[in-house]
Amino acid sequence: MGSSFGKLFRISTWGESHGEALGVVIDGCPAGVALNEGDIQKYLARRQTKNSNLTTKRKEPDEVKIMSGVFDSVTTGTPISLVIFNSNQNSKDYKDIADIYRPAHADFSYDQKYEFRDYRGGGRSSGRETVARVAAGSVAKKILEELDIHVDAYTISIGNIHVNEKNMDETFNNPLYIPCEKTYHKAKEYLEKCVNAGDSVGGIVECVVKNVPAGIGEPVFEKLDAVLSMAIMSIGGTKGIEFGLGFQAATALGSENNDSFYIDSDNKIKKHTNNSGGVLGGISDGDDIIFRVAFKPTPSIKHSQQTVNKNKENVEISIDGRHDPCIVPRSVVVVEAMTYITILDFMLQNSVSKISNIKKLYR
Repeated sequence: MGSSFGKLFRISTWGESHGEALGVVIDGCPAGVALNEGDIQKYLARRQTKNSNLTTKRKEPDEVKIMSGVFDSVTTGTPISLVIFNSNQNSKDYKDIADIYRPAHADFSYDQKYEFRDYRGGGRSSGRETVARVAAGSVAKKILEELDIHVDAYTISIGNIHVNEKNMDETFNNPLYIPCEKTYHKAKEYLEKCVNAGDSVGGIVECVVKNVPAGIGEPVFEKLDAVLSMAIMSIGGTKGIEFGLGFQAATALGSENNDSFYIDSDNKIKKHTNNSGGVLGGISDGDDIIFRVAFKPTPSIKHSQQTVNKNKENVEISIDGRHDPCIVPRSVVVVEAMTYITILDFMLQNSVSKISNIKKLYR
């Protein structure tokens, strides 16, 4: 089912939204990394909903348990197994729609593929699956931060409400993770209107990766931006991604789009601009890696909608239960996690990309 990702740092997630638990097995984590449940727990807390009427009423403690791969708070180099038990499922909320295909959900396509689906919250296709990704991302984060590589994601738009001036200190001061107090209040007001109308809204997350050295990535099929796109677009609800200047590059002139190089005061090669988004020819160029990802509105809404059931009958549906009116804020840390995992995997692969690296290790 495509539940694994990565080559050298490889993760495999498992579990369902309304099953007993969710979890992840991490293979390829180097030995000697300081790691305990608290490190993972504080990162999982980023994914949890804050006290707000703008988020789902389902409250899971998301308490992680390290089952293997760690001894005396240090990784052993063997597979790390992490488990998060569910404790607040309301499967009865879904019995009325067991045979109905919810618009914009994976119900129909999943049923066509397997002739079976777990209707309780979507099973594997539920956004709750991302809790395992975030747990794995916390491990990759611990490793990359030892190399001074940092990933920061935040909300830059909710619906048609956009951030114009960023104040990154504001990002964690509001439940929408918007780096602008003025924009947050506008977005909050807009979201409240959507909630009262029984509707939902999408938005855009921007992500910045700092201090990735030049030379990370591959030049053909497995370009850094291509694999990052795969990682990010595997998150439920994503509909588009762009790097650097993105789609605006299609209307720019070459003289406007090209990033000119220069030598700085430390005799290092730098760029005057970063329209490339930190990636040239599928390989990192040493600048910040910058991309934006679009998320669609939450499919589960109280509006009456036209659909069909498994018996091929036309029906109407209005979805009750506990759902986020906007999945963007909860997705911010998921974008970070998948980025950490992808960058770490490429860094490990790059360690054997040239003979000089191998000589440094074994001579």
